[in-house]
Amino acid sequence: MGTLRLLRGTRHGTSPHGRKGHDETTSRPPLPRTELPHRAPPRYGPESPDTLPDTHLPVWAKRLPEPVWAAVELADVVIHTGDWVSVALLDELEARSRRLIGCWGNNDGPELRSRLPEVARVTLEGLSVAVVHETGTAKGREERCERAYPGVDVLVFGHSHIPWDTTSPGGLRLLNPGSPTDRRRQPYCTYQTATITAGRLEQVALHNL
Repeated sequence: MGTLRLLRGTRHGTSPHGRKGHDETTSRPPLPRTELPHRAPPRYGPESPDTLPDTHLPVWAKRLPEPVWAAVELADVVIHTGDWVSVALLDELEARSRRLIGCWGNNDGPELRSRLPEVARVTLEGLSVAVVHETGTAKGREERCERAYPGVDVLVFGHSHIPWDTTSPGGLRLLNPGSPTDRRRQPYCTYQTATITAGRLEQVALHNL
């Protein structure tokens, strides 16, 4: 699972989940529960996302680590890049997040796919953000994603469990938060936080668990 936590900003419900090339879903019926109840009055200013990738519950862990839940509680926006595996985790994150944006991954079953899009798109503080599980091999990723996601400022992805932070020649920022539950060949399990202020992505930080 890839999670990007956005901290201290405007707070809304879950974003409308859109297919590639659209701000809202157009190629499938409207998804249920696209807007969550506000948990607090909106605050205007920077927005703080928390990004979570490839959680794979309960295969690699029974629960998310407590530092991740603490980050979720602080975040204005939680971004999950798919491979939830557990429907219960989606329910819990919906309940505990101020705003949740997510997509499905290759290990997610029919129920999760019925509730989540393949590609989620949202505008945060004037920044165009897309969330997808897979982006293909590392070689040529920046150019390939730049072609696939025109007009997007930040692409958050998962699948590899390998943290990633690069910028394409055309300015597309690519982020992969790793995984908070399965480090694979990496030295640590990880998640990622950032701040978005007036259309600028700032303070991107990878957190080791």
